[in-house]
Amino acid sequence: MAKRKSSHYSNLRRLSYTGILVALGIVFGDIGTSPLYVMKAITGVNPGYNPDYIIGAVSCVIWTLTLQTTVKYVLLALSANNKGEGGILALFALLRKHHRKWLYIIAAIGAAALIADGVITPAITVTSAIEGLSIVSTGIPVVPIVIFIIVSIFILQQAGTGKIGRYFGPFMLAWFLMLGILGACNIVICPAILKAFNPWYAFKLLVNYPGWFLVLGAVFLCTTGAEALYSDLGHCGRKNISISWIFVKITLILNYLGQGAWLVAQTGTPLKDTNPFYAIMPHSFIIIGVIMSTGAAIIASQALLSGSFTIFSEAMNLGLWPRLKIKYPSGEKGQLYIPAVNWTLLAGCLVTVVIFRDSSHMEAAYGLAITVTMLMTTVLLTLWHRTRGISYVLCGLFLSFFATLEGIFFAANMFKFTQGGWFTILIAGIVGAVMVIWFNAIKVRGRFVEYRPLAEYSELICSIRNDKEIPKYASNLVYFSRSPEPGMIESKIAYSIINKQPKRADHYFIIRFISDDAPDTLEYEADIVEPDAIYIVTMRLGFRINPLTSIYLRQVVEDLVTDNKLDLTSTYPSLKAKNIPGDFRFIIIHRVFSMSSTCHRKTALLMQLHDMLKHLGITDQSALNLDTSVVTLETIPLIINTSSPRRISPSGQ
Repeated sequence: MAKRKSSHYSNLRRLSYTGILVALGIVFGDIGTSPLYVMKAITGVNPGYNPDYIIGAVSCVIWTLTLQTTVKYVLLALSANNKGEGGILALFALLRKHHRKWLYIIAAIGAAALIADGVITPAITVTSAIEGLSIVSTGIPVVPIVIFIIVSIFILQQAGTGKIGRYFGPFMLAWFLMLGILGACNIVICPAILKAFNPWYAFKLLVNYPGWFLVLGAVFLCTTGAEALYSDLGHCGRKNISISWIFVKITLILNYLGQGAWLVAQTGTPLKDTNPFYAIMPHSFIIIGVIMSTGAAIIASQALLSGSFTIFSEAMNLGLWPRLKIKYPSGEKGQLYIPAVNWTLLAGCLVTVVIFRDSSHMEAAYGLAITVTMLMTTVLLTLWHRTRGISYVLCGLFLSFFATLEGIFFAANMFKFTQGGWFTILIAGIVGAVMVIWFNAIKVRGRFVEYRPLAEYSELICSIRNDKEIPKYASNLVYFSRSPEPGMIESKIAYSIINKQPKRADHYFIIRFISDDAPDTLEYEADIVEPDAIYIVTMRLGFRINPLTSIYLRQVVEDLVTDNKLDLTSTYPSLKAKNIPGDFRFIIIHRVFSMSSTCHRKTALLMQLHDMLKHLGITDQSALNLDTSVVTLETIPLIINTSSPRRISPSGQ
């Protein structure tokens, strides 16, 4: 038996100046652009505000950032990593072997809601940034400019960010410094805003203001990037994110305080939809501010797109989504591009801009879906703490506190459902439904696969190999198996070799793919069933690894040849004389649900939905990255019989 392993460790995960700078550019784009619209949303709830309202609202923002982002995500969630990788699906992969079967529903709902949030984030951030131009000139067409920028972001995404990505960190460093300096300069307008550090003012606002639910819906927007922060753990590492968050949080709070101080100073003055983010800037600085805001919005959108690609890549390998074509625009870790996802998200963003037109209306659609993701993450984090031996009491306190907090935010955001919240919930519902259906269909199909010991067929297969009366099908014949055990194969593979059309070959390879719960696992084991004849190759792939089958098999074959366990030279005399290796042919067995099955209607419907959803993805040949290989697709019926069919009898009996 041969065994090879490979692993990748990113230097960026180590605590360093470079790692912190990269974290600023990748991790905090979403949450870092929240000052563009949070205070505007808060004043939109109560245009006739008084100083206590603003101080209480800013206090809510400060303590939401502290409890939700700092405590839950930075201090607690970042420690719940799957070999350095974070995010709700990485957490699900870590837990699925230890907990109940319904866990996939929690993961699917959370991931779907995060995707829905990713549709509206580029729209609201870019729109909020460009709206600053209206201060300079009221006649500037905001929507066409926003559409142009968003389309450009998605078009450039297919080229990757390998070359320009190095500038994201320095740019975001300048962005956060700008936020902090502008905010600090405006605090002196009304030092009373510093009372916001006292949580009593937040409590007093929520008790005394009748529309406190609407206020919380606006306040929650300040922490919408926290889940993305957790998802980007694998790119930058826990220490770099934790240290850089200290700086980011300080600058964010300073900016919120500055906007709050300016608003208090304007008490009684009609604002006419003025965005306090731009209002605290000197008039001569506004153009620079718009440019900086647009750049930050583009970086935030790009980071969120990369996160969406990662989510779908993980979902595919965890059996939650049909296989999609994945491209790698650069050699940098985490740099992947999924065309179908990119263009679908672009369509969603454009629809968002066209429907809602301005950031004020988009705020109504923003935040609702992400509260769902945060609630699902809270449930998974609670289960993770239990696997670490944390007591039921402490786990219960954690679950109760954060589920209550996020439940209140969810209820508050539900007040915005008819104004736009329906949009993201609709997107999340569609994505989540596909995930749940696909996962269950794969599980049901797997239950009706018959596995047999390969040893039962090895002697006959070797006889076929040596039977010169049978035309040679290929020098090397490769099949794919999902067998849970290395010594077992699907009975249909044996049927294809022996019965359907006897296939003579010099070597038979059975490739087994095993999905590993670790993200970057890439290893194989080669079992020799019959020397120089039959091999079982088990490829164990992490949930972030793309199955580059041809490349990996070539590497395995090279190792076997090097170890003198395989003679790859063609047996055709003319080719053998020149020491030319034999050809490879891949056989993919595709099982199509048969309507002659006698199963429950629910199972039949699930199988039909699976066959429909399969069209969302790519072919098995492309999914296995066999595009340039010689591939034969054999279609066989999948007959699911849960009851005995009626037997036909001779007439007259």
